[in-house]
Amino acid sequence: MRSPIGPWRGGETIWLSPAGAQQGVIDISDPLPEMLHLYLSPQRFSRAALGIDLDPLLVTSLGYQGSFQDPLLAEIAYAIACELENRTAAGRLLADTLATSLAARLVQKLLGAALPRVSRTPATRGLDRRRLARVLDYIEAHLEGDLSLDCLASIACLSQFHFARAFKAAIGQSPHRYVSARRLDRAKSLLAEGDKTLVDIALTLNFSGQANFTRAFRDATGQTPGRYRRQLRA
Repeated sequence: MRSPIGPWRGGETIWLSPAGAQQGVIDISDPLPEMLHLYLSPQRFSRAALGIDLDPLLVTSLGYQGSFQDPLLAEIAYAIACELENRTAAGRLLADTLATSLAARLVQKLLGAALPRVSRTPATRGLDRRRLARVLDYIEAHLEGDLSLDCLASIACLSQFHFARAFKAAIGQSPHRYVSARRLDRAKSLLAEGDKTLVDIALTLNFSGQANFTRAFRDATGQTPGRYRRQLRA
């Protein structure tokens, strides 16, 4: 899929080019200053990701779609672009969630009429207490690691798509927002300890660098990490 980078304005043009599709010419008549290329692996359309059994032939029936518009696809694409440009504490978890949402939207939009009927899932009721406790304990133990949506969904024994919905229904926050908040709380603890540099703390908590860490910390607390540490020492 290709989509222009920039805030959604309602006019973004999207091309869908499945693997193996041959399209010799794409005619673009208007100026196109920026373009975002997104590549989804076949695993994004699996039962583990979407929670439904899709006939492989049905997935391959996703044909080339040239120059169409979809506000939701554009919003998801823009969110992915923002995460790539300014990596947050959610890191891979946010990118995974967005990619799964992108695949789900493509399936719903282009294959909706041909999808198998599925029963209502418990996702909208939220995770039960035991599964939620397992997931939260795992997150807490791996805040300084590379948390993925696939891993958390596996712990909850749900597809990635349904896990994200069930987690939010249970605690009122999406997985990536919860992880981001917990990592910033961990950052406060590390700043209070005072034995790590700001860049070390940023990399420890999965930020791409000190600048992104500083921006996220300031957005959450209203002050920079350095100022926060100085106030603690004072």
